[in-house]
Amino acid sequence: MSTLYSFTASLHRLCHLRFIAKPRSFLSPPPLIPFFSPITPKSKKAFGSMAAESPSNNPGLHTTQDDATKGYIMQQTMFRIKDPKVSLDFYSRVLGMSLLKRLDFPEMKFSLYFLGYENTAEAPSDPVDRTIWTFSQKATIELTHNWGTESDPEFKGYHNGNSEPRGFGHIGVTVDDTYKACERFQNLGVEFVKKPDDGKMKGLAFIKDPDGYWIEIFDLKAMRKITQGDA
Repeated sequence: MSTLYSFTASLHRLCHLRFIAKPRSFLSPPPLIPFFSPITPKSKKAFGSMAAESPSNNPGLHTTQDDATKGYIMQQTMFRIKDPKVSLDFYSRVLGMSLLKRLDFPEMKFSLYFLGYENTAEAPSDPVDRTIWTFSQKATIELTHNWGTESDPEFKGYHNGNSEPRGFGHIGVTVDDTYKACERFQNLGVEFVKKPDDGKMKGLAFIKDPDGYWIEIFDLKAMRKITQGDA
């Protein structure tokens, strides 16, 4: 077993416990709350001429980066999934992601699937080098499959963070055109939390993956319109 494999296995002994807490039954999604606060004359006056990102408006924010963190990147978000066949189909066929790397851990009976929008033709052919390449990419999705959940009739699924107790919310995917993307999702039978014209925030949508995790769908034109004035 390579050093990298041993390190990764040890890391995931801590991160990916095989036991499953008492299953929670999913509730119907609660009313969608705004994910951006509207900019009002009153709030603009409160900010004055300072940018919203100014340290004065964000107590606790440090603007001088510690040298020790200058090599850090946001590398992955992990979802536990029930059935890799179903999830891989969704993330590759529906969302267009590629499988960057798969890691299997037979002793602990789980597998990891790393997906993203990188060009896999640029990935090294050597398995270890490909692992290092994968872990150097930004904003990937790590799908964790604990073996057996796909065929376990007693397995009720994972909490998606959007019913009580709320915690994790969603990931976001930028598309060329939100309306065209959502028309395609509709034709593919994807479940929606919010369609582009629902509610007050037009041009922004939320869909669900096979395990019920929310995915925000937006294009740059819509985001400009939604956040106009919040520069």
